[in-house]
Amino acid sequence: MALSAYLGDHYHIRGPILIANALITLIGLPIVGFAPSAAVRYFGVFLVTAGINANIPVALAYQANNVRGQWKRAFCSVLFVGLGGVGGISGATIFRSQDAPRYIPGISAAIACNCLIIVSVLGLSVKFIRANRQADKGERIIEGSESFRYTI
Repeated sequence: MALSAYLGDHYHIRGPILIANALITLIGLPIVGFAPSAAVRYFGVFLVTAGINANIPVALAYQANNVRGQWKRAFCSVLFVGLGGVGGISGATIFRSQDAPRYIPGISAAIACNCLIIVSVLGLSVKFIRANRQADKGERIIEGSESFRYTI
């Protein structure tokens, strides 16, 4: 998590870090779900925990950096955190006791969600890069400010 924060602040990027952490999680999830050895599965849990927990503050910074205005940013942050809570509630229905000990539906749902993170960030990055280029040429004003640029 500290490495993600340092790199994001030092290089002024968020999207590539979100993708990297999602990839770390995508490496760990199949290990947790399909490795025969308990020791190897624990290593997978470490990867999943590192990737997921590091992505929470990075994702919050990503949305806050790309929204202008105090109230708009506050609303987006509340919505983001609230939907994160809904994710915790849905986890109880996805990781069912009858699927123990492998929890294949839950692991599959987590894999799908991390793939969605990667696709979403890639799509937003393309949109943000295009908008920033247009704004640099003076063809577009982003979020009502001539000086505002999206953080990739």
